Amino acid sequence: MNIASAALVFLAHCLLLHRCMGSEAGGVFDHGRHGVSLVRVEAPSRCGGGTPSSPPGADTPPPKPLLVAAPREAGEYPVLVFLHGYLVVNSFYSQLLQHVASHGFIVVAPQLYTISGADATEEINAAAAVIGWLAGGGLSSALPPGVRADATKVSVSGHSRGGKVAFALALGHAKLAIPLAALVAVDPVDGMGMGRQTPPPILTGRSGALRVSAPAMVIGTGLGELPRGPLLPPCAPRGVSHAAFCDEMDPASAPACHLVARDYGHTDMMDDDTPGARGMLTRAICRSGGARAPMRRFVGGATVAFLKRWVGGDGAALDGIRARPEQAPVALSVVEFLGDEAMAQIA
Repeated sequence: MNIASAALVFLAHCLLLHRCMGSEAGGVFDHGRHGVSLVRVEAPSRCGGGTPSSPPGADTPPPKPLLVAAPREAGEYPVLVFLHGYLVVNSFYSQLLQHVASHGFIVVAPQLYTISGADATEEINAAAAVIGWLAGGGLSSALPPGVRADATKVSVSGHSRGGKVAFALALGHAKLAIPLAALVAVDPVDGMGMGRQTPPPILTGRSGALRVSAPAMVIGTGLGELPRGPLLPPCAPRGVSHAAFCDEMDPASAPACHLVARDYGHTDMMDDDTPGARGMLTRAICRSGGARAPMRRFVGGATVAFLKRWVGGDGAALDGIRARPEQAPVALSVVEFLGDEAMAQIA
């Protein structure tokens, strides 16, 4: 083989590798190959409040009402627990949950409360109770025939205050029945500002202070820190939003990733239709980038890529996002990898 032929073969190999990496990264932003079942699982009605203490088991109802998205095809799948934002309902994320589930995950979204005050302690305890229920095999009756939950691989994700609760779980604010496999925080918020945090405060104001127990991804929004109007506060105030969470993560404790969607707002990963008064508020209070579908595809795809890497052991999609962030369905202002990943950042 002469030099010219060798060069052509090498170039073809590089193009094929580049195409494969690109398609792998881009594929997570589309609906996956699995059909998805979406079901509600009711919790027993209680007059007293608090978190039930019944030992978990296959016949035990969940401690909180659940919305469960699962692949329809028989098999065993890892689990993601998704925690909703402040004063909204889990069904507002049904399209996002189905996107993740279509790539081979069981997504469990508890309704942590109907009305809540500033203190998130009960939410943290309730989320821990749901994870304990999952670890005890409680989910089996809610899944399609032949579908099994791998209770040894449970990750946690949360949006807004749910992201704060997810961090609290990874920081040991509640005792968990099993270790977390991964953490994904979607535009997390820790109150109205540094010094005005909701209890228990998560952020400390010190860089590298948060030693989380699992690989962590923080997804931020470029518009979340901006107010919708002159009389409204921002939905994700600067100093207690995604950038602060990322800055305070200690990459020596676990690998970390930070992605920011430049032109989208705090609630733009929710469903296209969020009915009722609460649904109207998700559009009226927070600044928005417009159509929600691109942001929802991005959050779902980034979550899938991260879970595939740290739960499934397949880093191709996450490497593809890092190598070619322009494939994402939204413009990214930050692409940052810490820990055992190389760091890359774009402005």
